[in-house]
Amino acid sequence: MKTGVYSILKARFLINEEANAAKNWRFIVFLIILAILMIANTQSYEQKVFKIVALTGEVKELRSEFVDRRSELMQLKMESTVASEMEARKIYPASVPPVKIKVKKEQEKSFFQRLWQ
Repeated sequence: MKTGVYSILKARFLINEEANAAKNWRFIVFLIILAILMIANTQSYEQKVFKIVALTGEVKELRSEFVDRRSELMQLKMESTVASEMEARKIYPASVPPVKIKVKKEQEKSFFQRLWQ
């Protein structure tokens, strides 16, 4: 048991010809490449997560700006705001309310009635 642990710690399995050292080296290189790929994949995943967090914050900021602009527009469109702006330019609202004009549609005349007119 003691010699087995010492041989592993001294890495004799990598240089010993009878233990297929080349096969062991190939397996170690495979594990190293696999570890590098896992690290690269984790790095890529974390970059995407950071980008998603940044874009989510930007969306929230733009949404709040949109709501602010919409409320400003609603306030500017109010009749009282428009009236006060017009009074500054010496244009006053009418004292008489507007009257709705209805136009009656004439009945369509047939071809012969139009011909004899």
